Amino acid sequence: MAFKARKVLILGAAGRDFHNFNCLYRDNEFYNVVAFTAAQIPDIAGRQYPAVLAGKLYPNGIPILEESKMEELIKEHEIDEVILSYSDVSHQFVMELASKTIAAGADFTLGGSRPTMLKSTKPVIAICSVRTGCGKSQTSRVVVAALKKMGLKVVVVRHPMPYGDLAAQAVQRFATMDDLIVHKCTIEEREEYEPHIETGAIVFAGVDYHAILKAAEAEADVILWDGGNNDIPFYKPDLHITIADPLRPGHETSYYPGMANLLMADVVVINKVDSAKPEELEVVRANIAKWNPTAKVVEAESEVTLETEYDLKGVKTLVIEDGPTLTHGHMSIGAGSVIAKRRGADIVDPTPYAVGSIKQTYEDHPHCKGILPAMGYFEQQLKDLNDTVAAVPADVILVGTPIDLSKLIKDPRPMIRVRYELKQVRGPALEDLVAEAVK
Repeated sequence: MAFKARKVLILGAAGRDFHNFNCLYRDNEFYNVVAFTAAQIPDIAGRQYPAVLAGKLYPNGIPILEESKMEELIKEHEIDEVILSYSDVSHQFVMELASKTIAAGADFTLGGSRPTMLKSTKPVIAICSVRTGCGKSQTSRVVVAALKKMGLKVVVVRHPMPYGDLAAQAVQRFATMDDLIVHKCTIEEREEYEPHIETGAIVFAGVDYHAILKAAEAEADVILWDGGNNDIPFYKPDLHITIADPLRPGHETSYYPGMANLLMADVVVINKVDSAKPEELEVVRANIAKWNPTAKVVEAESEVTLETEYDLKGVKTLVIEDGPTLTHGHMSIGAGSVIAKRRGADIVDPTPYAVGSIKQTYEDHPHCKGILPAMGYFEQQLKDLNDTVAAVPADVILVGTPIDLSKLIKDPRPMIRVRYELKQVRGPALEDLVAEAVK
């Protein structure tokens, strides 16, 4: 009987999907990856995973198609296996996809941690979460500061966000703000890279995390994996820190693959304890105790401040928040909203003034109404964001994203950045846990 490679369809969002391909299928003649599909991120479908990255078995590259065509593709190409390769989706949603896949005739699989976590020659600390928007970036800054205090050189490796030329973005290194311009970074990319660059850390990201690991190891004493969404690490950690959010109690056990991060964690940080109700905190504490009783638990406040002091009481205020936290993170508030309410601001609803793709964002994510998600995945969307901001009748703009949005949005009104830092209130000191892991 002639050998027949298994036909595979990879469900993705321009990140984990490429990593799973590189780990499980590239140069593996037992599999034939027919296509990737795209979800979550706009304007990803219609591209190709290029031949230069796909390997010798795919001289023409691999097409990236709309996930909405999944069942048609399974039947048309007689797909044998569908692998879910994106993050921050509910367990219900995962099983809905699985059921559609099975009904169409294919197997449904998830990539395991062992075959998709690369082993480094340097110590690795991973910062992950149970949902998007829990506070990974704040925690990462604390860990980086602790490592630098120990005299160690830290290289941060970020979860992929390659929304442009994939071949050109295979390995990206960010050391200065100018590098963000050189690599034509989207707002989402800037939100993740800029805070690290501000502290003097070097950041790597891209598509090929095998090559990125070698580049990072050449410069680092310690590698910090700064994960995206609630994805599991691409590199095997020596210390696995997972952030939980009591403002979304119960999500730590009901979202994929966030629950896997909870189960694998050496340390669980319960963030935002100053904003949560006692009963919400108890749900999260109980789930940690039930599912990972050996994990060390740290409780922390998300300390929110204005970079420039401003009397917001009664002032008509437009609040702009981190985009992914609001959209697929399903949050209806962020750091900007928190401090605006505490300071008595008159928050102006931007929804009626939204144009183009921003208007579409509200239609796709109605829970965001009342605040403005900083969406800028492509040039037209950034223009739509600019036009929406300009149309909102507010006297001041609060920027709750972790970047200097004034570099991308031009407006004559005061634009005040909101800063948020992790402040431990209970549990073992993160600095001590980090020191113990790398000593």
